[in-house]
Amino acid sequence: MQKTFYSNGKLLISGEYLILDGAKGLALPTKMGQNLIVEDANTGTIHWKSYDFDGSVWFEDTLSFEEIQNNNITTESVKATLIKILKVANAMNPSVFSNSASFSITTQLSFPRNWGLGSSSTLINNIAQWFQIDAFELLHQSFGGSGYDIACAQNNNPITYSIANGKPKVEKVAFKPEFSQNLYFVYLNQKRNSKSAIAEYHSNKTSQLSNYIATIDSLTQDILATKNIDVFAQLLHQHESVLSALLKTETVKNTLFPDFEGAIKSLGAWGGDFVLAVSKENPKPYFIAKGYETVIPYSEMIL
Repeated sequence: MQKTFYSNGKLLISGEYLILDGAKGLALPTKMGQNLIVEDANTGTIHWKSYDFDGSVWFEDTLSFEEIQNNNITTESVKATLIKILKVANAMNPSVFSNSASFSITTQLSFPRNWGLGSSSTLINNIAQWFQIDAFELLHQSFGGSGYDIACAQNNNPITYSIANGKPKVEKVAFKPEFSQNLYFVYLNQKRNSKSAIAEYHSNKTSQLSNYIATIDSLTQDILATKNIDVFAQLLHQHESVLSALLKTETVKNTLFPDFEGAIKSLGAWGGDFVLAVSKENPKPYFIAKGYETVIPYSEMIL
């Protein structure tokens, strides 16, 4: 028997690290994501094969149920991470791996793995669907993070996301900017490690955190409400300034694109992955000339 599961990728427009401490962020599910196909086998093991967007195999291995249950791997590797996720999933619902079941698993990304659109979160959400367990809890016990990416994996429309009393709060919102043809997502040619980025954020926390959160909450609401491209660009600039002060890090525009005529905002972990560019002219020639050749219009990226 074959079962297929699918999850959306994600982009975080506002909130960034402060979502971890209760701020409300605007998050957008992407048209690209990842599927997971489960087939029964008779090998007594789990054969796992993961394909990148171009059809190339980026990971393949055979996992034993003993490895998953004991999880004695101490190295930081793809296999170790996968076993950790499966061990937690098995603990949450032992019936899937009961009776010495064996499986052939295939995963397929529809975006390049290094883009940072959620290769981990889509995997975790797919595994949660397979095991019929809470994906947020699976994330919490295995990988960590705020969970906004899990919310994107599960929704086909824009959402606001926050953590209230330790629980995820997901609200569907209307975000269809009339100026969406002026919005572009630009890949910075490097993937940011979210775990290390979160660790840096925690080391920079200040006693003024509640003030930062209140400011970001207000900016998120204003970003959702505005119908004016100039106001939208100014709100993104304000958001960048707030996070720059909190993180003690220069904004990506000042660092890489000081001469860009328009707004540029980091998305998610600062220092890598995608940025959002707001431009009244086609910005592709500008970014390509600077060596950033992945420039995706809003309509091609967002569900």
